[in-house]
Amino acid sequence: RVAVEKLIITSSAFQNNGFIPSKYTCDGEDVNPPLKIEGIPEGTQSLTLIVDDPDAPMGTWDHWIVWNIPPTKNKIDENSVPGTEGMNSSRRQSYGGPCPPSGTHRYFFKAYALDTKLAINPNSRKKDVEKAMQGHILAQGELLGLYQRK
Repeated sequence: RVAVEKLIITSSAFQNNGFIPSKYTCDGEDVNPPLKIEGIPEGTQSLTLIVDDPDAPMGTWDHWIVWNIPPTKNKIDENSVPGTEGMNSSRRQSYGGPCPPSGTHRYFFKAYALDTKLAINPNSRKKDVEKAMQGHILAQGELLGLYQRK
C-alpha cells in the first residue's frame, strides 16, 4: 500500500492554529466555516470530513461528520451540507459549532480522500465512519482551530 498523501485543508475564516470566529460557534450563528481542500489525489471517489474536539471533559466530542462529499467539491461553503451528515455527539445530523464549557479547546477539521464511496447508514457515528474508511484513505490532512467562550 502506498503511503498516504497529504491534503491541505484551509479556511478563509481562520488560520491554522488560530481562533475560530464566534459566528461559527454556539455563541454566534453556529454554521460551519468555509473550507478548502487541496491536493486531492487522482482516483479519489469521495471525501470525508470529521470535526472533533479532543479537549472536551467527557472525552473527544464530535462536532461534524460528513462523508461521500464529491471529490470535485474541493470548496465547502459556509453553512452548507456538502455530503451525507452522520450523527455528532449532540445526537444531531448537522454541524455543531464549538461551545467549550471552559478554557480554550482545540477543534480538528480532518479531511480524508477515499478510493471509494461509503455505503453506511446515515445515522452512523464517527467510529462507524472511521471503520468504513480503513484501507481506503488515499490522502488526509487537518486544520486546527481554537475557541474560548467570552
